[in-house]
Amino acid sequence: MQSSEIRKKFLEFFEARGHTVIAASSLVPEGDNTTLFTGSGMQPLLKYLLGEPHPVGRRLVNSQKSFRTEDIEEVGDNRHDTFFEMLGNWSLGEYFKEEQLSWIFEFLTSVVGLDPQRMYVTVFAGDKENNIPRDDESVAIWQRLFKEKGMDAKAVEFVTEERGAELGMQGGRIFYYQAKNWWSRAGQPAKMPAREPGGPDSEMFYEFSNIEHDLKFGRYCHPNCDCGRFVEIGNSVFMEYKKNEDGTFSKLSQRNVDFGGGLERIVAASNDNPNIFTIDVFAPLVARIRAGGGTSNPRSEQIVADHVRASVFLIGDGVAPSNKDRGYILRRLIRRAVTHGHYLIGLPMGFLSTLIDTVIMSYEDAYPDLKRDREMIREVFEKEQVAFERTYTNGIKEFEKVLAKGEMISGV
Repeated sequence: MQSSEIRKKFLEFFEARGHTVIAASSLVPEGDNTTLFTGSGMQPLLKYLLGEPHPVGRRLVNSQKSFRTEDIEEVGDNRHDTFFEMLGNWSLGEYFKEEQLSWIFEFLTSVVGLDPQRMYVTVFAGDKENNIPRDDESVAIWQRLFKEKGMDAKAVEFVTEERGAELGMQGGRIFYYQAKNWWSRAGQPAKMPAREPGGPDSEMFYEFSNIEHDLKFGRYCHPNCDCGRFVEIGNSVFMEYKKNEDGTFSKLSQRNVDFGGGLERIVAASNDNPNIFTIDVFAPLVARIRAGGGTSNPRSEQIVADHVRASVFLIGDGVAPSNKDRGYILRRLIRRAVTHGHYLIGLPMGFLSTLIDTVIMSYEDAYPDLKRDREMIREVFEKEQVAFERTYTNGIKEFEKVLAKGEMISGV
């Protein structure tokens, strides 16, 4: 299936269940100075998750443009990207675990057509220190849902990823973890500031059995292993707690559902390919990069594709290259793309800006503003690209000397 098809089916699926489709917010957060970029669908909805009434109702759905700076160094493997689309649905104090888990399982298996035999889920193992119980309710729901598909669903308690790597799958379908299955913007309960909302979550993973487990990640594979065999495709957060001034936790005035699913990963799973760079919105871009280069380097090809796509969306939302904050991140993306594109692939100077049209063509229906702002995006991108290429050319001999010595280049 293609991205546009799954995006459309997701919105229609939840619309049919009483949800209102809301527009995607800008990648530049409005009225939120706690973060540089919009990194999830819930971020623009925080005040409504805390209890303020939303103007269009209590059931919402959208596909949100998202950007996460922490994934820059991870790009180049089969599943990480900096810019991505987050499919999201929310209940602001209405339905809860039963409806959410049933609906998202139905969407993924019956609408998208994913094989339930290759799906595994994780749940919250509890936090005794903060008097937060483990999520046995979600386990019971998942066991029923898998049973309806003719499958047994044994629950295994790992608590930590290290324990999972030590024990292996143990014939499980459902796995208890602690740190990995608690969600808040600040991380674990101990790290949360006062008045911050959070809650247990249930993540869904899809297994690609053709990927061999890498022993550098532990003796055995498990859903939260980083070897790439299991890819997270969605996360239902049950946001019902807030942290008090004295460090304890109490219930929010309403129980919320906050689901986020990576569109690119779901599309890849639907095509039975673990590499997101093979899906429709990436494939033409990677093909042009490969055809334009003189050396085959899949990791660098994927880095260039990701960074050019992300740069187009950031510039489209008003970010300009600079030496600080958002502008620095954009500058870093373009410079890394030039470095990987020219030195490690052999793309000619000036080539990257020719990829802008390829990106926009993949998104012109979903994001028509990109087509409208095409020339502005090109101008900003080209100016930064040319400036760095000039600096890059002047310093290339020194760069080659360092590489010849086998030294590490930070940020490449």
